[in-house]
Amino acid sequence: MIPGGGQPNMQQLLQQAQKMQQDLATAQEELARTHVEGSAGGGLVKATVTGAGELQGLVIDPKAVDPEDTETLADLVVAAVRDANNAAQELQQRKLGPLAQGLGGMPGLPF
Repeated sequence: MIPGGGQPNMQQLLQQAQKMQQDLATAQEELARTHVEGSAGGGLVKATVTGAGELQGLVIDPKAVDPEDTETLADLVVAAVRDANNAAQELQQRKLGPLAQGLGGMPGLPF
């Protein structure tokens, strides 16, 4: 509702929406270029993902490799990737959260 009972300026609302969409696209591109790391086993396994959650790298310390116990190594890999993805989600919230909230607060937009 506009103070004084007037109607919202549609042109202004559309410009604000376009600006927010551009800001959102820019933030998403930045996330895709940003790398975050997760680890498991006290750093024996490290996973690197983009801010968008795409796995980019995996480093396994030779001390983590036991041919008799590949199950533990697999668990460490999963835990490191999960840790990295959690870091990526936190980064997404910091980058995209305010933008998504801004879009959701605009009247007439289905967010």
